[in-house]
Amino acid sequence: MSTPDETTAPPPTAPATRSDANVEFCGEWFALDPAKPFEIGRDADLDIDDNQYLHRRFLQIANVDGMWWLSNVGSRLSATVSDASRTMQAWLAPGARMPIVFGLTTVVFTAGPTSYEFTVHTSTPTFFDSTPVPDGSGATTVGAVTFTASQKLLILALAEPMLKRDGTGTSEIPSSQLAAERLGWALSRFNRKLDNVCDKLSRTGVEGLRGGVGALATNRRARLVEYAVLSRLVTKNDLPLLDQPHDDTDDR
Repeated sequence: MSTPDETTAPPPTAPATRSDANVEFCGEWFALDPAKPFEIGRDADLDIDDNQYLHRRFLQIANVDGMWWLSNVGSRLSATVSDASRTMQAWLAPGARMPIVFGLTTVVFTAGPTSYEFTVHTSTPTFFDSTPVPDGSGATTVGAVTFTASQKLLILALAEPMLKRDGTGTSEIPSSQLAAERLGWALSRFNRKLDNVCDKLSRTGVEGLRGGVGALATNRRARLVEYAVLSRLVTKNDLPLLDQPHDDTDDR
C-alpha cells in the first residue's frame, strides 16, 4: 500500500469543484455537503462494495457546528482511523464517533475477508501532522513491545495484500492457513505466534485483538493488519523479507 500524501488538499487529479471536505476511494472523489450527512456502506452515498458482510450504512461523515465528524452507525464492524503521518491512530467501534481534525485522514475497515481503505481530505484542519524522525536503530518496536523476526514475518504474511496495493481500495486478508503456507509453517506454529503477537499488542492497549475462541479469528487477523499497516509496524519495504531464508532460532 502506498504512503498517503501528507498535504491537506486533494492532488491535482481531484475534481475541480469540491467542498472543504472530500472523500477519495479507488481514485473517485466525493465532495461533502455540510448540510447533509455522507454515508458509506453497501448501499449508501459511497457504495463501497456488494459485500454481504458489510453494513448497508456503516460509516457517516457529518458537519456539526462547523466541525466534521466520523460516526460508526453500524452494529458489528469497527474501523481503524489514522492521520497522514501514521503517528496517531484510533479504533472506531459501533456507536462511536470522532472529530475529523487532520487535513488527511485514512480510514481502514474489514468486512468478511475483504479490507477497504478510503481517505478524507479537509481544507481547514484543526491539527497538523508532524512526521517523526527515525532513530535508525532498525528495531521493530511499538511502545514497549519488541517483536521477534518470526513474529514480524507473521504480520507481514497477513499484511502482504494490503501492502502491495497502490492507493486506496480493497484487499483480501489471508486465512491463517494461507499465511502459514506462505511462510512454510505448520498451522499450529502460525496460530501460536499469532496468539503471542496479539497478546503483546493487547497488553499495550491495542483494542480488537482479543475475543472468544475461534469466533473472532478473522476479525483478529484483520484488526492486526489494520493496526500494523497504519502504524507502520510493517511497510512495503519489508516485503522482501518474506522471500528470504528464515532463521528459526527465536522459536526455541
